[in-house]
Amino acid sequence: MPNKPIRHVFICSQARPPGHPRGSCAQKGCNELLQVFWKELQQRNAYDTIAITYAGCLGPCDLGANVLVYPEGILYNKVSKEDVFEIFDRHLVGGEPVERLLAANAVWS
Repeated sequence: MPNKPIRHVFICSQARPPGHPRGSCAQKGCNELLQVFWKELQQRNAYDTIAITYAGCLGPCDLGANVLVYPEGILYNKVSKEDVFEIFDRHLVGGEPVERLLAANAVWS
């Protein structure tokens, strides 16, 4: 039986038509981002501690690509594939959120 993951990462994969007023994470590279997260998970063989899942809209589409990490409920905005390694090292493994990518508190209100 597999272990319960310590952290679960949700990556927005919302795709809206080009020109949609809300935008979408698909237009901001979420599919590449998801692939880099999965590749890093595989390379680290972290299947017992971290789960990576694609998700529908996480809310602030204009600030995508968006990544949500539980159990902390931390939302990251404007995440690029170059940010994945820092998120893994500092937050997913080290437990320290990446401050520069944190969504503003106003996003939740």
